[in-house]
Amino acid sequence: MSRTATRERKTKETSIDIRVDLDGDGATNCSTGLPFFDHMLDQLGRHGGFDLTVQAVGDIEIDAHHTVEDVGILLGETFGEALGDKSGVRRFASVSVPLDEALVDVALDLSGRPYLHYAVDFPGERILGTPPFDPQLCEEFWRAFITSAGITLHLVSVRGVNTHHLIEASFKGVARALRHAISVEGTGVPSTKGTL
Repeated sequence: MSRTATRERKTKETSIDIRVDLDGDGATNCSTGLPFFDHMLDQLGRHGGFDLTVQAVGDIEIDAHHTVEDVGILLGETFGEALGDKSGVRRFASVSVPLDEALVDVALDLSGRPYLHYAVDFPGERILGTPPFDPQLCEEFWRAFITSAGITLHLVSVRGVNTHHLIEASFKGVARALRHAISVEGTGVPSTKGTL
């Protein structure tokens, strides 16, 4: 069974195309007009072990919010479609990921029930670049992603003072947890209900 999906989303604010291959090798090609966000999406695919292509054009001259949130929505939809009925997946995963002084804990469940507990505290500065990236957008991205994919996600910073490190540890942590949770280790759907 091929666990791939391709989707597009076009609004007055964004135009996005995404392709996911859950059984790929971590190859990524991400372009959103937001270089730091592209770097984080690359981390998600590479450390998640799935191929990820994201091509997005948005009204970033107004604000990056629309682009980041809409990518999250469409990525969640595409990811969920690629997962299919989730037969044989491990379902649950948790991991602690360090990046220098930063440490982030991640726990997730491919439950079909979207829920986000997000407790990542940033010192407050934007990520420098052209254009700069507002760290608050990370929570919007994760909420959009898990809502569309039907994932329960707990994401908590244990410690850290560098905003870049905290964000990158978060993306790597979710990536590694997803990699584990989507791994196939059986045949049936891992739920007493028979569906997720």
